[in-house]
Amino acid sequence: MSTTIIYAGEATTIADAHAEGDQLWLSPADLRRATGWELKPEGVCRGEVCIPIPPGRQSEFVRAGGALNLAAFARHLGQPVVHNDRHATWFFGESAAARTATLRSLKAPDFTLPDLDGNLHSLSDYRGRKVLLLSWASW
Repeated sequence: MSTTIIYAGEATTIADAHAEGDQLWLSPADLRRATGWELKPEGVCRGEVCIPIPPGRQSEFVRAGGALNLAAFARHLGQPVVHNDRHATWFFGESAAARTATLRSLKAPDFTLPDLDGNLHSLSDYRGRKVLLLSWASW
């Protein structure tokens, strides 16, 4: 059964992912395709950023043949990991540091919603002007 991985907002279907409970093992090629990360001697790297594997925990992250436990790596980075075994779907959220940086920037993400007449309005349409955002939840 193929596995859907949602990482950085992009969904990728991987035929050879191996889920074992809360662990998700990906081959080097599948890891690169789904996330942009790749295993190198200095650690797990994406572009110029390399995260070393914690000393003494190599077997928790890497298997023979270079398969990487993406779920363990994401948790190491502080990313939330959620999976649905029935649908073979894994979601990896932003790290706590990234969420904190976004909150501290005080910039609301762009979104589009309809008004009462069905006309669509995007927050970006009002850039440079003061906007009051009201929200509520029924729960």
